Amino acid sequence: MRLPNILLTGTPGVGKTTLGKELASRTILKYDNVGDLAREGQLYDGFDEEYECAILDEDRVVELENKMKGGGVIIDYHGCDFFSERWFHIVFVLQTDNSVLYTRLEKRGYSVKKLQDNVQCEIFQILYEEAMASYKPEVVHWLPSNVPEELESNLDQIIKWIEEWIKDNN
Repeated sequence: MRLPNILLTGTPGVGKTTLGKELASRTILKYDNVGDLAREGQLYDGFDEEYECAILDEDRVVELENKMKGGGVIIDYHGCDFFSERWFHIVFVLQTDNSVLYTRLEKRGYSVKKLQDNVQCEIFQILYEEAMASYKPEVVHWLPSNVPEELESNLDQIIKWIEEWIKDNN
């Protein structure tokens, strides 16, 4: 049976990981967080002192190609312009109100600069624009991600989409 590949993207703190893990637990799709894969495979190209984080070696992330060919994968990452367009059947960009996002990132202990830059990224919808520029607009969908009720609504919506995709493609 053919299964779709899904990309969950958006600013750090919008709920990609929570949504992705819960979606995998409710479907037959597998969840992968690119940050975790990078740590496990040492897919880094240095360290950013200003933001206090490792720099992802985007060229080495293409090693995901074989995993993506099989289908049935949910990928979680805050960027998307370096992923191959052919990898994903649908892209969901999660967005969160600035006050909610600020609180989430503050709880994570983000530095003031990192916190402000991520909130600004959300204000200007940088990752939504990146997704729209990187994929066919009809496969890119915006989802609100502020409260638990929206998480449930998003899960219901995506699960219905998966069921329809499987029915239409098998």
